[in-house]
Amino acid sequence: MYTDLIAHLTLAAPEVLLAVGALVLLMVGVFSGDRASTIVTGLSVALLLGALALVLVFPADGAAFGTAFISDSFTRFMKVLTLIGSVVTLIMSVGFAKDQKFNKFEFPVLVVLSTVGMLLMVSANNMLALYLGLEMSSLALYVLAAFNRDSVRSTEAGLKYFVLGALSSGMLLYGISLVYGYTGTINFADIAAAVTGGERQLGLVFGLVFIMAGLAFKISAVPFHMWTPDVYEGAPTPVTAFFAAAPKMAAVALLVRVTMGAFAPLSADWQQIIVFVALASMILGAFAAIGQKNIKRLMAYSSISHVGYALVGLAAGTVDGVRGVAIYMLIYLVMTLGTFAFILAMRNKNGTVEEINDLAGLSRTNPVMATIMTIFLFSLAGIPPLAGFFGKWYTFLAAVQAGLVPLAVIGIVASVVGAFYYLRMIKIMWFDEPAAGLEAPAGELKLVMGVSAAFVLLYALIASPIMIWATNAAKAFF
Repeated sequence: MYTDLIAHLTLAAPEVLLAVGALVLLMVGVFSGDRASTIVTGLSVALLLGALALVLVFPADGAAFGTAFISDSFTRFMKVLTLIGSVVTLIMSVGFAKDQKFNKFEFPVLVVLSTVGMLLMVSANNMLALYLGLEMSSLALYVLAAFNRDSVRSTEAGLKYFVLGALSSGMLLYGISLVYGYTGTINFADIAAAVTGGERQLGLVFGLVFIMAGLAFKISAVPFHMWTPDVYEGAPTPVTAFFAAAPKMAAVALLVRVTMGAFAPLSADWQQIIVFVALASMILGAFAAIGQKNIKRLMAYSSISHVGYALVGLAAGTVDGVRGVAIYMLIYLVMTLGTFAFILAMRNKNGTVEEINDLAGLSRTNPVMATIMTIFLFSLAGIPPLAGFFGKWYTFLAAVQAGLVPLAVIGIVASVVGAFYYLRMIKIMWFDEPAAGLEAPAGELKLVMGVSAAFVLLYALIASPIMIWATNAAKAFF
């Protein structure tokens, strides 16, 4: 019994490290006085990097805790992305924390606790583990969204996210109860076995729909996207960067695990849902962003459309499709972190700015920042040979090979429409008369922007090892 417990805890070592570390950091923060924020932020980054090292250096396949927790090549791929998102977000928040009186030690602790939930989501192998991981991640995110208590916008964002998140959790639980009622099990493998070859029961399909609705909320896919623009705009910018990065990785991984694992025999049913959600997300994200003047709201609609593009690969339901999703999420993570590093650096002599028109004439006042942001925008638009193009190429190609040609065609058209608002920002930066110039960004923001821009620009040179890594991850389901 003791040996089994040690084996199970070893398999879940990154999660155990972060959970125990977060509790220790809480005590460190309480007793560190005025320097608490700096000390806890540094230790939190070290803790997350330690968890990342455990995932990479000690890879292990297997199941733990009565098969509720699973570790395989796919979970490791998505955990690496999730941890990178959390680490980079914390690093980017350092300068903002000092300038905006945001330096409270609870922020990095909440990020670590939320990351624990995300890692549990990625490794969830039954419905109970799925729900516990989701809620652990979400509870910390609710607090983070409303973290700036002196801001009405931030408080409103947190309240909206909490109310709608509670609604989505209710839908998810209702779906889980239906699935349990019709299959008699909550384990993913047992659910798949129960629905294989048996009669397709309507109640089970209803359960699937409710579960998909709950998960669609977490990835801000249409029609469960309504919280995204308001929360992105209202939350403090480092929190918005965190929302756009790490939670997206974990939620997409969980959606892939549920569809390709528990409900693989019902692919004809969930494929219709994924196709609809992908179409709606791509189209709404492309058109709704056109009129946005706030750059954080624009990034919210951009993230909605990018989730749609990733789901195109999942709709294919093949090895190539899952590989396409994995590669797309990796590229999306890098583009998003780079873009939000730029947004965090948007400061002039009057303070922080968020309006797109504040970037007018940036190429003349700060040509390096304008060039880097132009690279990100072209990549987000899917212009070759940048990384964003390859992300869309892999997902659309998988859809075409699976016979979903209309989905791929509509995705390409939506991508063309979406290119308009990215190109409009480029036009404002390069051809409009200069506004008040932006101040030089902090060193950590320069680092994130530089590394992200290099990855996006040179992706074609490193695509081969990433393709092999993603292919191995996708084969975990086949």
